[in-house]
Amino acid sequence: MEDIRPQVRRVLLITLLLNILVLLVKLVVGLWTGSLSLIADALHSVTDSFNNVLGLVAIRFASPYPDREHPYGHQKFEAIAALSISAFLGMACLEILKGVIDRVTSGAVHKVDVSAPALWLMIVVLGMNIIITFYERRVGNRIGSSILIADAQHTMSDVWITIIVIAGLIGVWCGELTGMKWLQWIDVVLALPVAALVFWSGWKVIASNLPMLVDEMAIAPETIDAIARQVPGVINCHDIASRGVLGRQIFIEMHMIVAPTDVESAHQITELVEDLLHEHFDPVRIAIHVEPPNYKSDRVTYE
Repeated sequence: MEDIRPQVRRVLLITLLLNILVLLVKLVVGLWTGSLSLIADALHSVTDSFNNVLGLVAIRFASPYPDREHPYGHQKFEAIAALSISAFLGMACLEILKGVIDRVTSGAVHKVDVSAPALWLMIVVLGMNIIITFYERRVGNRIGSSILIADAQHTMSDVWITIIVIAGLIGVWCGELTGMKWLQWIDVVLALPVAALVFWSGWKVIASNLPMLVDEMAIAPETIDAIARQVPGVINCHDIASRGVLGRQIFIEMHMIVAPTDVESAHQITELVEDLLHEHFDPVRIAIHVEPPNYKSDRVTYE
């Protein structure tokens, strides 16, 4: 199995530098304008940088190769790091909601000063976030890195958040030009969908990585059975189990009844079955327990 860690490390270093630049721009513009939604967006960008650092630490331990202490490899380190990303997103969501509640309970309209330079800077930031997202996602899908895909998902939420923030700033600016002071509340109102997008992004990261950590079924046993039965000499497959995540790493264990009674012929059949499973589900590690033709079992998988 190819070690993708050097490629992941290079991408994370590049995105870390870009995310720090994005964070600084958002923070400066947020303090300059006094926009709650923009400061919340900057808070979300803080987690982008933390996630990159976390990813760099995680891949230091997430070797795809087994060793004495970890005979099934180390990919779960990467899944744990991806779940930590969702924890950071949850923290950002709570901070945004806290800011909204504080301003609503105070009852006073908080003035947001918006200018054309501030809007242009935010449009540049939006473009940088889009570039980061598509770069990480493309490389992550190509090399099969869960942490790059998760981080791209996180950055994509930043894209939508920045779009919402820019829309809010434009609304506030229009309010200043037309004298409609009530439009200042747009900044507070739009902070709520920002919090919702942050929460949704974190949930998607959890949903995509939890199956690996809890050893959830990766492939329907009936599918594995159907593929194995394509090989002549396979009489029955039972006690089929699989775990992992498709496209990242799959482990398959199964019992198989074969027609031949000599070891060499039975071994050849298992190799043909393994070749078919590799074609369909690589990267995959397979363990097959061969049984003689007079063995009886109808249990395809565990009940």
